[in-house]
Amino acid sequence: MKTKSKKASSQTPGADAAAHVPGIFDKKNPALGFLSSLEVAIAALLFLIVLVVMCTLEQVKLGTWAAVDKYFRSAFIYWAPGSGPLRLPIFPAGGAVGLLLLLNVLASMLLRVRRDWSKAGIWLIHIGLVLLVLGEFTTGIFAVETQLVFEEGQSANFASSPRKSELAIFDRSDSAHETVFAVPTDSLRSGKMLSHASWPFRLRIADFHGNADAGPRPNAPNMPPSPANRGIGASMVLRRLSTVSRDDRRNLPAAFIEVLEGDRPLGVWLVWAGIDGIQEFEAGGKRFALQMRPLRRYLPFTLTLKDFTHDRYPGTNIPKNFSSAVRLQNPATGEDRDALIYMNHPLRYMGRTFYQSSFGKNDTLSVLQVVENPGWLMPYISFVLMALGLCVHFGLMISKFKPAGGGKIS
Repeated sequence: MKTKSKKASSQTPGADAAAHVPGIFDKKNPALGFLSSLEVAIAALLFLIVLVVMCTLEQVKLGTWAAVDKYFRSAFIYWAPGSGPLRLPIFPAGGAVGLLLLLNVLASMLLRVRRDWSKAGIWLIHIGLVLLVLGEFTTGIFAVETQLVFEEGQSANFASSPRKSELAIFDRSDSAHETVFAVPTDSLRSGKMLSHASWPFRLRIADFHGNADAGPRPNAPNMPPSPANRGIGASMVLRRLSTVSRDDRRNLPAAFIEVLEGDRPLGVWLVWAGIDGIQEFEAGGKRFALQMRPLRRYLPFTLTLKDFTHDRYPGTNIPKNFSSAVRLQNPATGEDRDALIYMNHPLRYMGRTFYQSSFGKNDTLSVLQVVENPGWLMPYISFVLMALGLCVHFGLMISKFKPAGGGKIS
């Protein structure tokens, strides 16, 4: 009697289990299944509702921009248990919730939507949702808003930030043109040294305040001497203030700056955002100047305010319409044309949108809001895709519908 011998298996223990481990994009991956679930979508939407309510309530105290930054332009809402630097995340903010919603939509497209023409409408809706979330991320990261303020007859080639400031250092050694070096105040701190290869000096930030008030120095015998011994700061007294974030108030940063030529101090100047003028000094036989001013973004073209019009409703002071007739000149392209900017009709040019925002000085001054947002088209495209997807899906469902009697739909 012959016995059959079994073949020895060459597989190692656990090989079958390893072969069936789902990959990241495998439909059997439990993590991917959880991300695509309806529960995650509902949780993300509930988080967004809570964030909208909290942000709306906080705008009264913090102001619009600070509340939006806290609740929607960050990943988490933090709580500081004390006065130290420790901050603990206590609730997901717009960044985390938006990322969760984006992953949920992408996972749903991968797992739950069939890849055939009958689901074309659903695919368009999901693609529109993805573009909408990506558009918000693009706006939060890259969008910049500034203001262009000019009077009738004035020309401007820069816009200024209504909330941020910068330290400007002017090189006036060449009478033909002026070179400006700008340092945002967000990067300034007490004790910091500033230098440049073309400067014959160094700047030491002796003392920096994010917000301050200044006034004339009283002639009191017990007044301590001013830290500044050059420029207008020698006759002024500075009072440190808490930084503010409300829309109707602005931080006015100030700094005491010591100018050093080599190791030799040339003096200490006070620069404050509440002073419009610049303060000059000499170093290395050249003329330089300092100024604390609103942060600027320069334009590659020039706008000139030709005329500002402010129409009111008859018998009232209620604005009916206000508009700015401007002249646009671009030396690089040779373009020279007129444009009219008025309410809900902005000027779009070279990636910037100019909105009519406000006015002043007896209707001779115009304020334009300048928005640079590379993702401004994405919400429009997403809404078109979602509307088209709804129409396509509804049309496909109607075409498949058959009445009970077998007749045609009238």
